[in-house]
Amino acid sequence: MATFHLQIVTPDRMVYDGESPKIIVRTVNGDVCILPRHIDYAVPLAIGEARITDEKGETRVAACNSGMLSVHGNEVRLVAVTFEWADDIDLERAKRAETTAQQALEQLQREDRDFTLAEAKLKRALNRIHVKG
Repeated sequence: MATFHLQIVTPDRMVYDGESPKIIVRTVNGDVCILPRHIDYAVPLAIGEARITDEKGETRVAACNSGMLSVHGNEVRLVAVTFEWADDIDLERAKRAETTAQQALEQLQREDRDFTLAEAKLKRALNRIHVKG
């Protein structure tokens, strides 16, 4: 099976460093699938689900919170603000974050500076809940 070298990093850790035959991630323009011999490519990532297939053919799901994806040669780098495997997500904490963000949005007007921040927190919480579920 053909593979490419994949590195997934966040500001605080190396999440994955190994071979992969396929990844699917959410970009600002929608989902993209990267396969071996993909054309050189760079794209900003959105909040969404990531599916990483390892060299054994096993697929793991993760919550990815924004960042960048680059493909150069047979090297793929995903640099995310946060990247959390489904197994590591604390569902109760994510549900509390959802409730807190929803309450904040109810108190704010769309013109308020904090509205966008509360909206992003809600999107992250909902993504984590979706990925865990």
